Amino acid sequence: MDRSRFRAPLRRSRLGAAAATAALALAATGLLAAPSSADPAPRAQPARAAAAELPAHALVGYLHASFANGSGYTRLADVPASWDVIDLAFGEPTSATSGDIRFSLCPKTECPNVETKEEFKAAIKAKQAQGKKVQISIGGQNGQVQLTTTAARDKFVSSVSAIIDEYGLDGLDIDFEGHSLSLNANDTDFKNPKTPVIVNLISAVKTLKAKYGPGFTLTMAPETFFVQLGYQHYGPGQWGADPRAGAYLPVIHALRDDLTLLHVQDYNSGPIMGLDNQYHQMGGADFHIAMTDMLLTGFPVKGNTANVFPPLPPEKLAIGMPASVHAGNGHVSPSEVNKALDCLTKNTNCGSYKPHGKWPALRGLMTWSINWDRFNNGEFSKNFDSYFGQ
Repeated sequence: MDRSRFRAPLRRSRLGAAAATAALALAATGLLAAPSSADPAPRAQPARAAAAELPAHALVGYLHASFANGSGYTRLADVPASWDVIDLAFGEPTSATSGDIRFSLCPKTECPNVETKEEFKAAIKAKQAQGKKVQISIGGQNGQVQLTTTAARDKFVSSVSAIIDEYGLDGLDIDFEGHSLSLNANDTDFKNPKTPVIVNLISAVKTLKAKYGPGFTLTMAPETFFVQLGYQHYGPGQWGADPRAGAYLPVIHALRDDLTLLHVQDYNSGPIMGLDNQYHQMGGADFHIAMTDMLLTGFPVKGNTANVFPPLPPEKLAIGMPASVHAGNGHVSPSEVNKALDCLTKNTNCGSYKPHGKWPALRGLMTWSINWDRFNNGEFSKNFDSYFGQ
């Protein structure tokens, strides 16, 4: 997530025909069957203690805690009750490869109304007493984190633990962007990653999860480039594909049992091919429907029908959207937000894209950010409350 607005959209991918051929083959296997109005057959899922502690429908937002921008600084105590998960943005490394994560409140020179550390800690406890989750978000646009060594991995664990312990936080949000994650040339199987930055991140997060137990919340906010683009590209390959393409897939897959929520950033994105083999663009409900359907249905990685990324349960998914036109590319109006929710949870109000099921248990929405929503008179959060009757 950008501290101000967002970067330029990604360039269109070049493997459309290959992906289309693969999808046709996958359809023959029955995985991409015609859309159904019936709920998907229930699948056995591992226990999800942390996820169960969230409301049936949760609203996730990022709070600009360590910096200021045009949205203004919002004190944690002033965050409205609508927000169920509050991600403190951001913890950042001392250098890209150090693994040493630091967090501090916005300097008073930038944020004249910033609270003291003691007031901030008291506000965290007050939010938690209301049943809210408050966690540290690592990364963002400026916070490049590359755990290239086991030493960096171990420093990541110790430094993130120190932040969690000092502030009494509930968990961790992984918001690695830019060049934090990429795949080595010989790393082609998302189920068995070999690239050190991938392997070390998975190991570090599993260590943190084991340390804090099942109540530890773990969320991720990858961009579409690192997830859904994996349908066409996975790391370096034909036509010199970007080694970052699909690089979050092995992380999500390895941590799916530990994961509380995945909320892909359905913004700051170029056109992405959906399971209908059409390119979808930001700015309307169809983009959110198509991108979320891929995660709920599963998809062949790099068009390989023998290498399918399995679906995630709807309870572990939220849709990421900008809170206002000021927050960045890809903003949609409340009516388009509601269309996406109607289509995915009820199979009603769908547009040109028809999802492969309906998922009333879809967990909710994520937005960048709480500050931008407040700047916009709470339009995003008020619409969420209205839609889910809160």
